[in-house]
Amino acid sequence: MAEEKSGFFSRLFQGLSKSREGFAENVDNVFLGYEKINDDLYEELEEVLIMGDLGMKTTEDILDKLKSVVKKERIKSPGILKNRLIELLDELLYVDSGAYDFLNDKAVIMVVGVNGVGKTTTIGKLAKNFKDQGKKVIIAAADTFRAAAREQLEVWADRAEVDIVGSEEGSDPSSVIFDAISAMKSRNGDILLIDTAGRLHNKKNLMNELSKMNRIIDRECSDFAKETFVVLDATTGQNALVQARDFSEVTDITGIVLTKMDGTAKGGIAYSISSELSCPVKYIGVGESADDLQKFNPEDFSRALFGEKEPEKSVSEN
Repeated sequence: MAEEKSGFFSRLFQGLSKSREGFAENVDNVFLGYEKINDDLYEELEEVLIMGDLGMKTTEDILDKLKSVVKKERIKSPGILKNRLIELLDELLYVDSGAYDFLNDKAVIMVVGVNGVGKTTTIGKLAKNFKDQGKKVIIAAADTFRAAAREQLEVWADRAEVDIVGSEEGSDPSSVIFDAISAMKSRNGDILLIDTAGRLHNKKNLMNELSKMNRIIDRECSDFAKETFVVLDATTGQNALVQARDFSEVTDITGIVLTKMDGTAKGGIAYSISSELSCPVKYIGVGESADDLQKFNPEDFSRALFGEKEPEKSVSEN
């Protein structure tokens, strides 16, 4: 397990190289450019944080807290101030200890997100991830709106060697879910991953569709753990936050899957989303392979983003 964690840290460190050379380096330059803490430092830091995809609200909240800490601790050194900034950013990424309890039970995971964010790929990677943990996984191809959605999922299901339940294009998504739940029960499955239509142009129709799906899940899987993940593309910046808010208006989001982190130089989006949605990032993707999508670890994320190496294992861990 320690080797697996260490292996992903290496992928994470490499995957965040663009953000490290962009966002994190810009943060470093702010603190290196001043000998004392003053309004000019705060103003430049504000610009860097906003440009790094933290967004206006999260940036203002962070700066207010930072100024309060400076006053309370009587901090004079910009270097110490940088450390306090990273600590405050870490607090935004808090993941509750029960965030992954669904893995200990039979679980139904609905996956939502607009087209193009990597939703189908994410479902395939999660399927392999869970399968590698010894889980019996079934995928429900309930996006019957987009052409070839089922065919793309079938490719990933074959790669992960898991079952898939689907229907014809244009059929009722809720009927697919009902059939998939029946298959999960009859085959003694552990995790049902549900793909959904990636459209937001008509929120009322989407709300009705998701509400119908949720009613079926609640009725047929009352004893199962239930999760709803929203998949977001990190390269779209603050637009990803807008998408997450839109989906949170039509369904209860329990976790965020942040994809394509290796493609952005603005790593601040993870902090912004966690802060403004009060919803944890549960999985993060930093590459193309299935192993490049793993559980989100806030401490590892910050260490990798700000250029710190993974701490050496103690003797007791070896």
